[in-house]
Amino acid sequence: MSILIAGLILFLGMHSVRMAADGWRTARLATWGERGWKGLYTLVSLVGFALIIWGFGLARMQTIQLWSPPAWTKPVASVLVLIAFVLIAAAYVPGNRIRARLGHPMVAGVKTWALAHLLANGSLADVVLFGAFLVWAVLDFRSLRRRDREQGTKRGGGNVTGDALAVVAGLIAWLLFAYWLHGRLFGRPLLG
Repeated sequence: MSILIAGLILFLGMHSVRMAADGWRTARLATWGERGWKGLYTLVSLVGFALIIWGFGLARMQTIQLWSPPAWTKPVASVLVLIAFVLIAAAYVPGNRIRARLGHPMVAGVKTWALAHLLANGSLADVVLFGAFLVWAVLDFRSLRRRDREQGTKRGGGNVTGDALAVVAGLIAWLLFAYWLHGRLFGRPLLG
């Protein structure tokens, strides 16, 4: 479990610098330049991500089950993850109203993904991993929305075409994950 926790600290810690220490981040950008800062950000994030994967795999080998989720949580989680995929796609598809409305659909998607996995899984490793991501996403979303208000950020309205592209991209990604990738990557097939 300690490797998983170390990975979460590195990965989520690096993704929290702007939220928790924006002045320090600004100073590093001024000193190291954008490339230097992005290099450090990428390196620490990749090391953290690798430790999360390794640590979660190790923790799952010695499962400590905290509760057994009811059967209804699996289909609910599946629908929530579909919504999460649409939100994540909306972060990258230009001209959609989802992004215009939420401002930060990627972080909203992470919140939804983490909540879905907390509902459907009851082991200690699941609670640590998905709980950490959920707490981070809630705090980051609040921080981003506050920064938007302070800076007077306005987003364009988007259109139906952008919405449709985000939904289709999210649905395709979800189908690939649900029918194929989740089972191959995590040993737990979801559908099919």
